[in-house]
Amino acid sequence: MTERTPTEAARDIPEATVARLPVYLRALTSLAESGTPTCSSEELASAAGVNSAKLRKDLSYLGSYGTRGVGYDVEYLRYQIAREIGVTHDWPVVIVGIGNLGHALANFSGFRSRGFRVVALLDADPGRHSEQVAGIDVRPFRDLATIVAEQGVAIGVISTPAHAAQDVADAMVAAGITSILNFAPQVLSVPEGVDVRKVDLSIELQILAYHQQRKASAVEGAVLHAPGDAGGADDLDGRLEAPA
Repeated sequence: MTERTPTEAARDIPEATVARLPVYLRALTSLAESGTPTCSSEELASAAGVNSAKLRKDLSYLGSYGTRGVGYDVEYLRYQIAREIGVTHDWPVVIVGIGNLGHALANFSGFRSRGFRVVALLDADPGRHSEQVAGIDVRPFRDLATIVAEQGVAIGVISTPAHAAQDVADAMVAAGITSILNFAPQVLSVPEGVDVRKVDLSIELQILAYHQQRKASAVEGAVLHAPGDAGGADDLDGRLEAPA
């Protein structure tokens, strides 16, 4: 991986802040596309879905880009964040596993607009090698090392079945890839210096199911304890039979 200068090393940004920087970048991009030249921290925080104090603290790690009484220059701050997270130029990306998910990722237009360029699609299934997805030929997985060397690939995306994911990760690391985005439902073991980000859709759905269940339980509890219901069915029958 690229060595950081002493100044950069001294200015390490917390992981939680790093995770929010792309959210701020997306919000700033939307503001820029709507023709907004400047915005306050409150406006940017609202667009990003965070509180303004957290946003100001996060941006303080990057430097001082706001102007008192004016706010942030949208285009300038957008560039500074893009530069900080390394998307001011295209990063070549290779996707391994061209099933349904791999097809969807290959066709995702957001890669290029966010600084990533898919240079190769790889699959171990010979039946897929005649396919072309998003204008890119699907090539044999065995070509991985050659492609990484030729294209300078540092980022690999795994969208294979779980049982194949570790072997793919091992091959990526051996080829020189140092950042992996893993969509396979499998925990990967990689050496120090290799970063892995895991995207597990089933886990995200299960988390939503948990919250949905809590909301449903809260509604049921509110109905059971609603005022006027404490008397129960027998009491209701008694009221219906009472003389006028």
